[in-house]
Amino acid sequence: MRTGRIERNTEETRILVEVNLDGTGAYDVSTGIGFLDHMVEQVSRHSLINVTMQVTGDLHVDQHHTTEDSALALGQALAQALGDKGGIARYGAAYSPMDETLARVALDISGRPYLVWRAGFTQEKLGEWDTELIEHWFHSVAQTAGLTLHIELLYGQNNHHICESIYKGFARALRTAVEVDPRKGGMVPSTKGQLGG
Repeated sequence: MRTGRIERNTEETRILVEVNLDGTGAYDVSTGIGFLDHMVEQVSRHSLINVTMQVTGDLHVDQHHTTEDSALALGQALAQALGDKGGIARYGAAYSPMDETLARVALDISGRPYLVWRAGFTQEKLGEWDTELIEHWFHSVAQTAGLTLHIELLYGQNNHHICESIYKGFARALRTAVEVDPRKGGMVPSTKGQLGG
């Protein structure tokens, strides 16, 4: 089984993240930020990656450390589960419609972290979650998972729909990229023989 488990404890947050890339989309998520929970649940359900995420953070300060550290731990768990990345499809892309909104997400499990973010929000908060932290969440996941990640909002008006379509698109692109292609015979999908660097 391709699984990862990360425990990350600092003065700011205490985090446990577990993933199973070959799961069914089962999740157990509690970050203390309701809308963030909802988005991580979307990632799990639509990628079919089982995700456990338990976070206790310094929310009395603000939401930044909880958002950032949980994303860093998720990326680390994904990288651990991927191992040497042998046999994976590597690339994934998805268009994600939600009512009036359409987002496009493309990613490469390249080992070279990079985020292109072409999206934005017209509200400062979704639920109690600061919308300025959403881009930072994706940056943090890309950083530790080793993703080249391109996210574009093609159009949309409702901020909830915008956020959810981006997360669902990310999930579906990730599902495609982590799947094992039996024709590759376990080979690392790079002519260099390794991914990253």
